[in-house]
Amino acid sequence: MERRSLAQQTAQRLYNLIAAEKKLAPGQKLPNELELSQEMGVSRATLREAIRALTTQGVLEVRRGKGTFVSPRAGELEDFGFDALERVRGQLRDLFELRSIVEPQAARLACQRATEAELQEILARGRQVDACIRAGEDRTRADREFHAAIVRATHNEFMMRLLPVINQAVASAVRTGEHREQLARDTLRDHALLLEFFQKRDGEGAEHAMAIHMRRSMDVMGLA
Repeated sequence: MERRSLAQQTAQRLYNLIAAEKKLAPGQKLPNELELSQEMGVSRATLREAIRALTTQGVLEVRRGKGTFVSPRAGELEDFGFDALERVRGQLRDLFELRSIVEPQAARLACQRATEAELQEILARGRQVDACIRAGEDRTRADREFHAAIVRATHNEFMMRLLPVINQAVASAVRTGEHREQLARDTLRDHALLLEFFQKRDGEGAEHAMAIHMRRSMDVMGLA
């Protein structure tokens, strides 16, 4: 049986422990990775993938420096199985495919069309994301506002209409449990390069930097 299918079964078993068997209560911390993988009879890699799926679904949440916990909202969520896990993963992939198409071109247009005030807002929003990551704070809002500032600076009505979709994708990526730290490190590096190109109003450079950022994120989350 392929690992991905086993991970889905593992996620369902973990969900059942929470929702049906009540062995893991909302707010409770999960056992450490080694202990839990042995208890469930799966590899640590399979367990990580299952935890990532449940984190994306909102059943689990990762707290920086503390571990993985059952979400306080876990009892409110509807049951899901193989098809739902596939749908969650598929939706995230689709969101990032859309971002990889739209946002590199948005970065180019923003460099060309942004007013000086809009350019300074992009740079300031980017620095806020950097500050949140370095302080170990939730960067969801800052990251959304950074990407929104770029899209607004395109002065393209239809790109603006895609902002809710882009915001959803940003929030989903930031919440991703297993790869959260890697994504944060990549964001620091990728955004630094992106801001450098914005500072120079180098549209071609900004386009390539954003494309690299999208691709790297997809690779890390296994969506490519």
